[in-house]
Amino acid sequence: MAEALRAKAPHAGALRATAALALAGCFWGTGFFFGKIDFREMTVSENATFRFLFACIPLIPFALRKSTLFQKRNWSDISLFAVATVIGFPVQFLIQFKGLQLTSVSHASLIVGTLPVMVAFTSVAFLHERLNRIEWAILLLSPVGAALIALSTKGSAGGSSEPTRSGDLLVLLSMVAAAIFILLSKRLLQKYDSIEMTTWMILLGTALLIIWSEAFQPLRFHFSREVWGAAAAQGLLATAGAYLCWNWGLARVPASRAGVFLNLEPLVGSCLGVFILHETLGALALLGGAMILGPAIYFSRKG
Repeated sequence: MAEALRAKAPHAGALRATAALALAGCFWGTGFFFGKIDFREMTVSENATFRFLFACIPLIPFALRKSTLFQKRNWSDISLFAVATVIGFPVQFLIQFKGLQLTSVSHASLIVGTLPVMVAFTSVAFLHERLNRIEWAILLLSPVGAALIALSTKGSAGGSSEPTRSGDLLVLLSMVAAAIFILLSKRLLQKYDSIEMTTWMILLGTALLIIWSEAFQPLRFHFSREVWGAAAAQGLLATAGAYLCWNWGLARVPASRAGVFLNLEPLVGSCLGVFILHETLGALALLGGAMILGPAIYFSRKG
């Protein structure tokens, strides 16, 4: 009996870790949906800033711990941390949210599916990893899929907004910034705790967003309850909750298996756009989405 219980314990732990990873992917998938609600009253910089202000709340206990990064005073790592944070948060999200403002939730969500493929490409270009011919062919399907989505002109039928090529391209550009952020962060995560890095990057990124907003378009605070609720959901669920669930699950599941759950983000986001915001995906967008998600799943499983 005792042996049977010990055998079940690792299995139960793996199931909990898998559930945490799936939950993280679903949480990330709600970000564009709540963002589109916020755009009814908020500007791009206000949306990004308030999202991360709410995300800071559950991260405060982690920020109170002693930081090994700043204690060691390794200025090379601190500089890398600063560059990664600037690219990964203010740059990425201001571009991404501007793109979301100009396109539909379903289009933006499908384009996010290019991220695992971009990470694979940057690994080849900068980390000197190798791909065979078949993998190169699979890799090149993703940008073709993104182009098809941008060329698709059939947008929302009474939905949140009509998709535009400029909006789609801005979301795609934000994925380039995200891939660079991951590449820069990889070195730091080999030396420092992932939750510590996530906490301090979000805190610094939020401070930079506040400075940006106050410098160019001062923050306003008079919004409806619905918009405040969407901003809180973006911060607590799509940011802090997603990152914490992801880090907890990733520590207990091999990365090659965990990466598959990243594909829940474009799936959940596009479903929310279609079924709740009543957006309509054209044939080209559906084909493009399949060409993005297929390679994303392949490279995620490959790890």
